[in-house]
Order: sequence, then structure tokens, then C-alpha cells
Amino acid sequence: MDHDIKDYPYLYETHMHTSQASACARQPGAAMAKAAKDAGYAGVIVTDHSWYGNHCIDHSLPWEQWIEAFCMGYEDAKRWGDENDFSVFFGYESNYGGTEFLIYGVDKEWLIGHPQIKDISIEGQFRLIHEAGGLVIHAHPYREADYIKEIRLFPEYVDGVEAVNATHSNPKSEKHNRAVFDQYAAEYARKYDLPLMAGSDIHDIPLLGGGMAFKRKLKSIEDFCQAIRTGEDYILTNGDKWFDKHGGLL
Repeated sequence: MDHDIKDYPYLYETHMHTSQASACARQPGAAMAKAAKDAGYAGVIVTDHSWYGNHCIDHSLPWEQWIEAFCMGYEDAKRWGDENDFSVFFGYESNYGGTEFLIYGVDKEWLIGHPQIKDISIEGQFRLIHEAGGLVIHAHPYREADYIKEIRLFPEYVDGVEAVNATHSNPKSEKHNRAVFDQYAAEYARKYDLPLMAGSDIHDIPLLGGGMAFKRKLKSIEDFCQAIRTGEDYILTNGDKWFDKHGGLL
């Protein structure tokens, strides 16, 4: 099927970090949201590193206080978005010894009420997030880095694969820049008939321009999850090249 990029005017960043929660990020949520709107995005999903990832939240805080602090980057971005007609949705990135997953479809209140999510197994994470109506996406499954002990795949416990990560394949990226990581991820997704996803994994501005573009404006993170779950049409980008939802170059 032919695709015209102009038919997909609503571009969303699905993998974004803020300095309020992610130790590796350099800008607060509001600045990241503003940069995304200025770059032409329709919206962003804030996906900060959580409890066993590279976060900057005090480990000694009780669970509810920890989650309150963890959500500050998202809430900062959301306030700016609400004031400037820009969509900001909540997500987070979980970490299992370097194997990371993007979690969509739950919120701060859900996290506060489910402290077991912190130490649950990968299988348990999939079950619990599904019970909440959310999605589990394998983030950059073939990335090689010091913090990743080994490449581990869990096709039975994910709803999709981040097959386009702009930090891997955008020429402007200065970190993890090996396009083969994305090529392997796309092959993995197709092998198991899993949806291909795209995001920038951005930690600073200026942005790389990666993400997923839709024909319509998304209403909420639940709407985003439903669009993926039902196979809605979208296209993918690393900010340099465009792909159909199966990874074919446009």
C-alpha cells in the first residue's frame, strides 16, 4: 500500500525523558514539551526511567512519595501542554537488569495503588499491565551498551517492539548510533508478528524528530494503546527516514 507522509500529520514522540526523574536527561518536562511542539509534534509521551533504571529520585522515600516525585517531570510537561494546546501523555520505562520496557496505559494513581509492580517478574509485569488495559513494549531490544548485561527477548510478554529508535539510526544522534540495532529489532518484531513502534529515546533538546505519525489526533494514552492494539494505520520515523508500520522504507 502506498503511503503519503502528508496523510499522517499527527506525529507523536513515544519515548522521552525529563531531568526531574531521569538522571541521564538534561531538560525538565516543560522545556521538552515546548521543544516538541516547536518541532511540529502533535504530542509526546513522557517515559522516564523508573525504580531500577537510571532515575534521580531518592531511593529512601516511601513508595507513594517516590511515585509522586517520579511523576514530576510528566506533570511539569502536562501543565505546559494544557496551557499551550499540546498533548502530553504518561508512560514510563521499566528496567530488568538492562532489559527495558516502555509501559503505556497506567497513571500515577495506578502506580501508587500497585506497589507490587516494582519487584514483579517480567511475566507478572505483562499480566498486571494488561489487567489495567495498558501495553508493554520492548524498548531497543538489540542495543549494546555498558548497562545492558545481555540481549534478552520476551516475545510472549510484550505487545510490541521499539523497532525504530532515533538514537540508533538518526545521523544527528551522538549516542548508541548503530542502525543495525533497529534492523535487528524490526526483524524480531516481524518474526513474532508484533507491532513495530518508533521513538527518539530523547533526553535533551534539540530533538531528533523520531516517533509515530497518525492520520488523526490522539485523545489520550488509552486512545494510543487502543490504536496499537487494534492495528490502526500509522507510519514510523527516526527523524531522518520514514517507514510504514511494517518497517518498509517510504
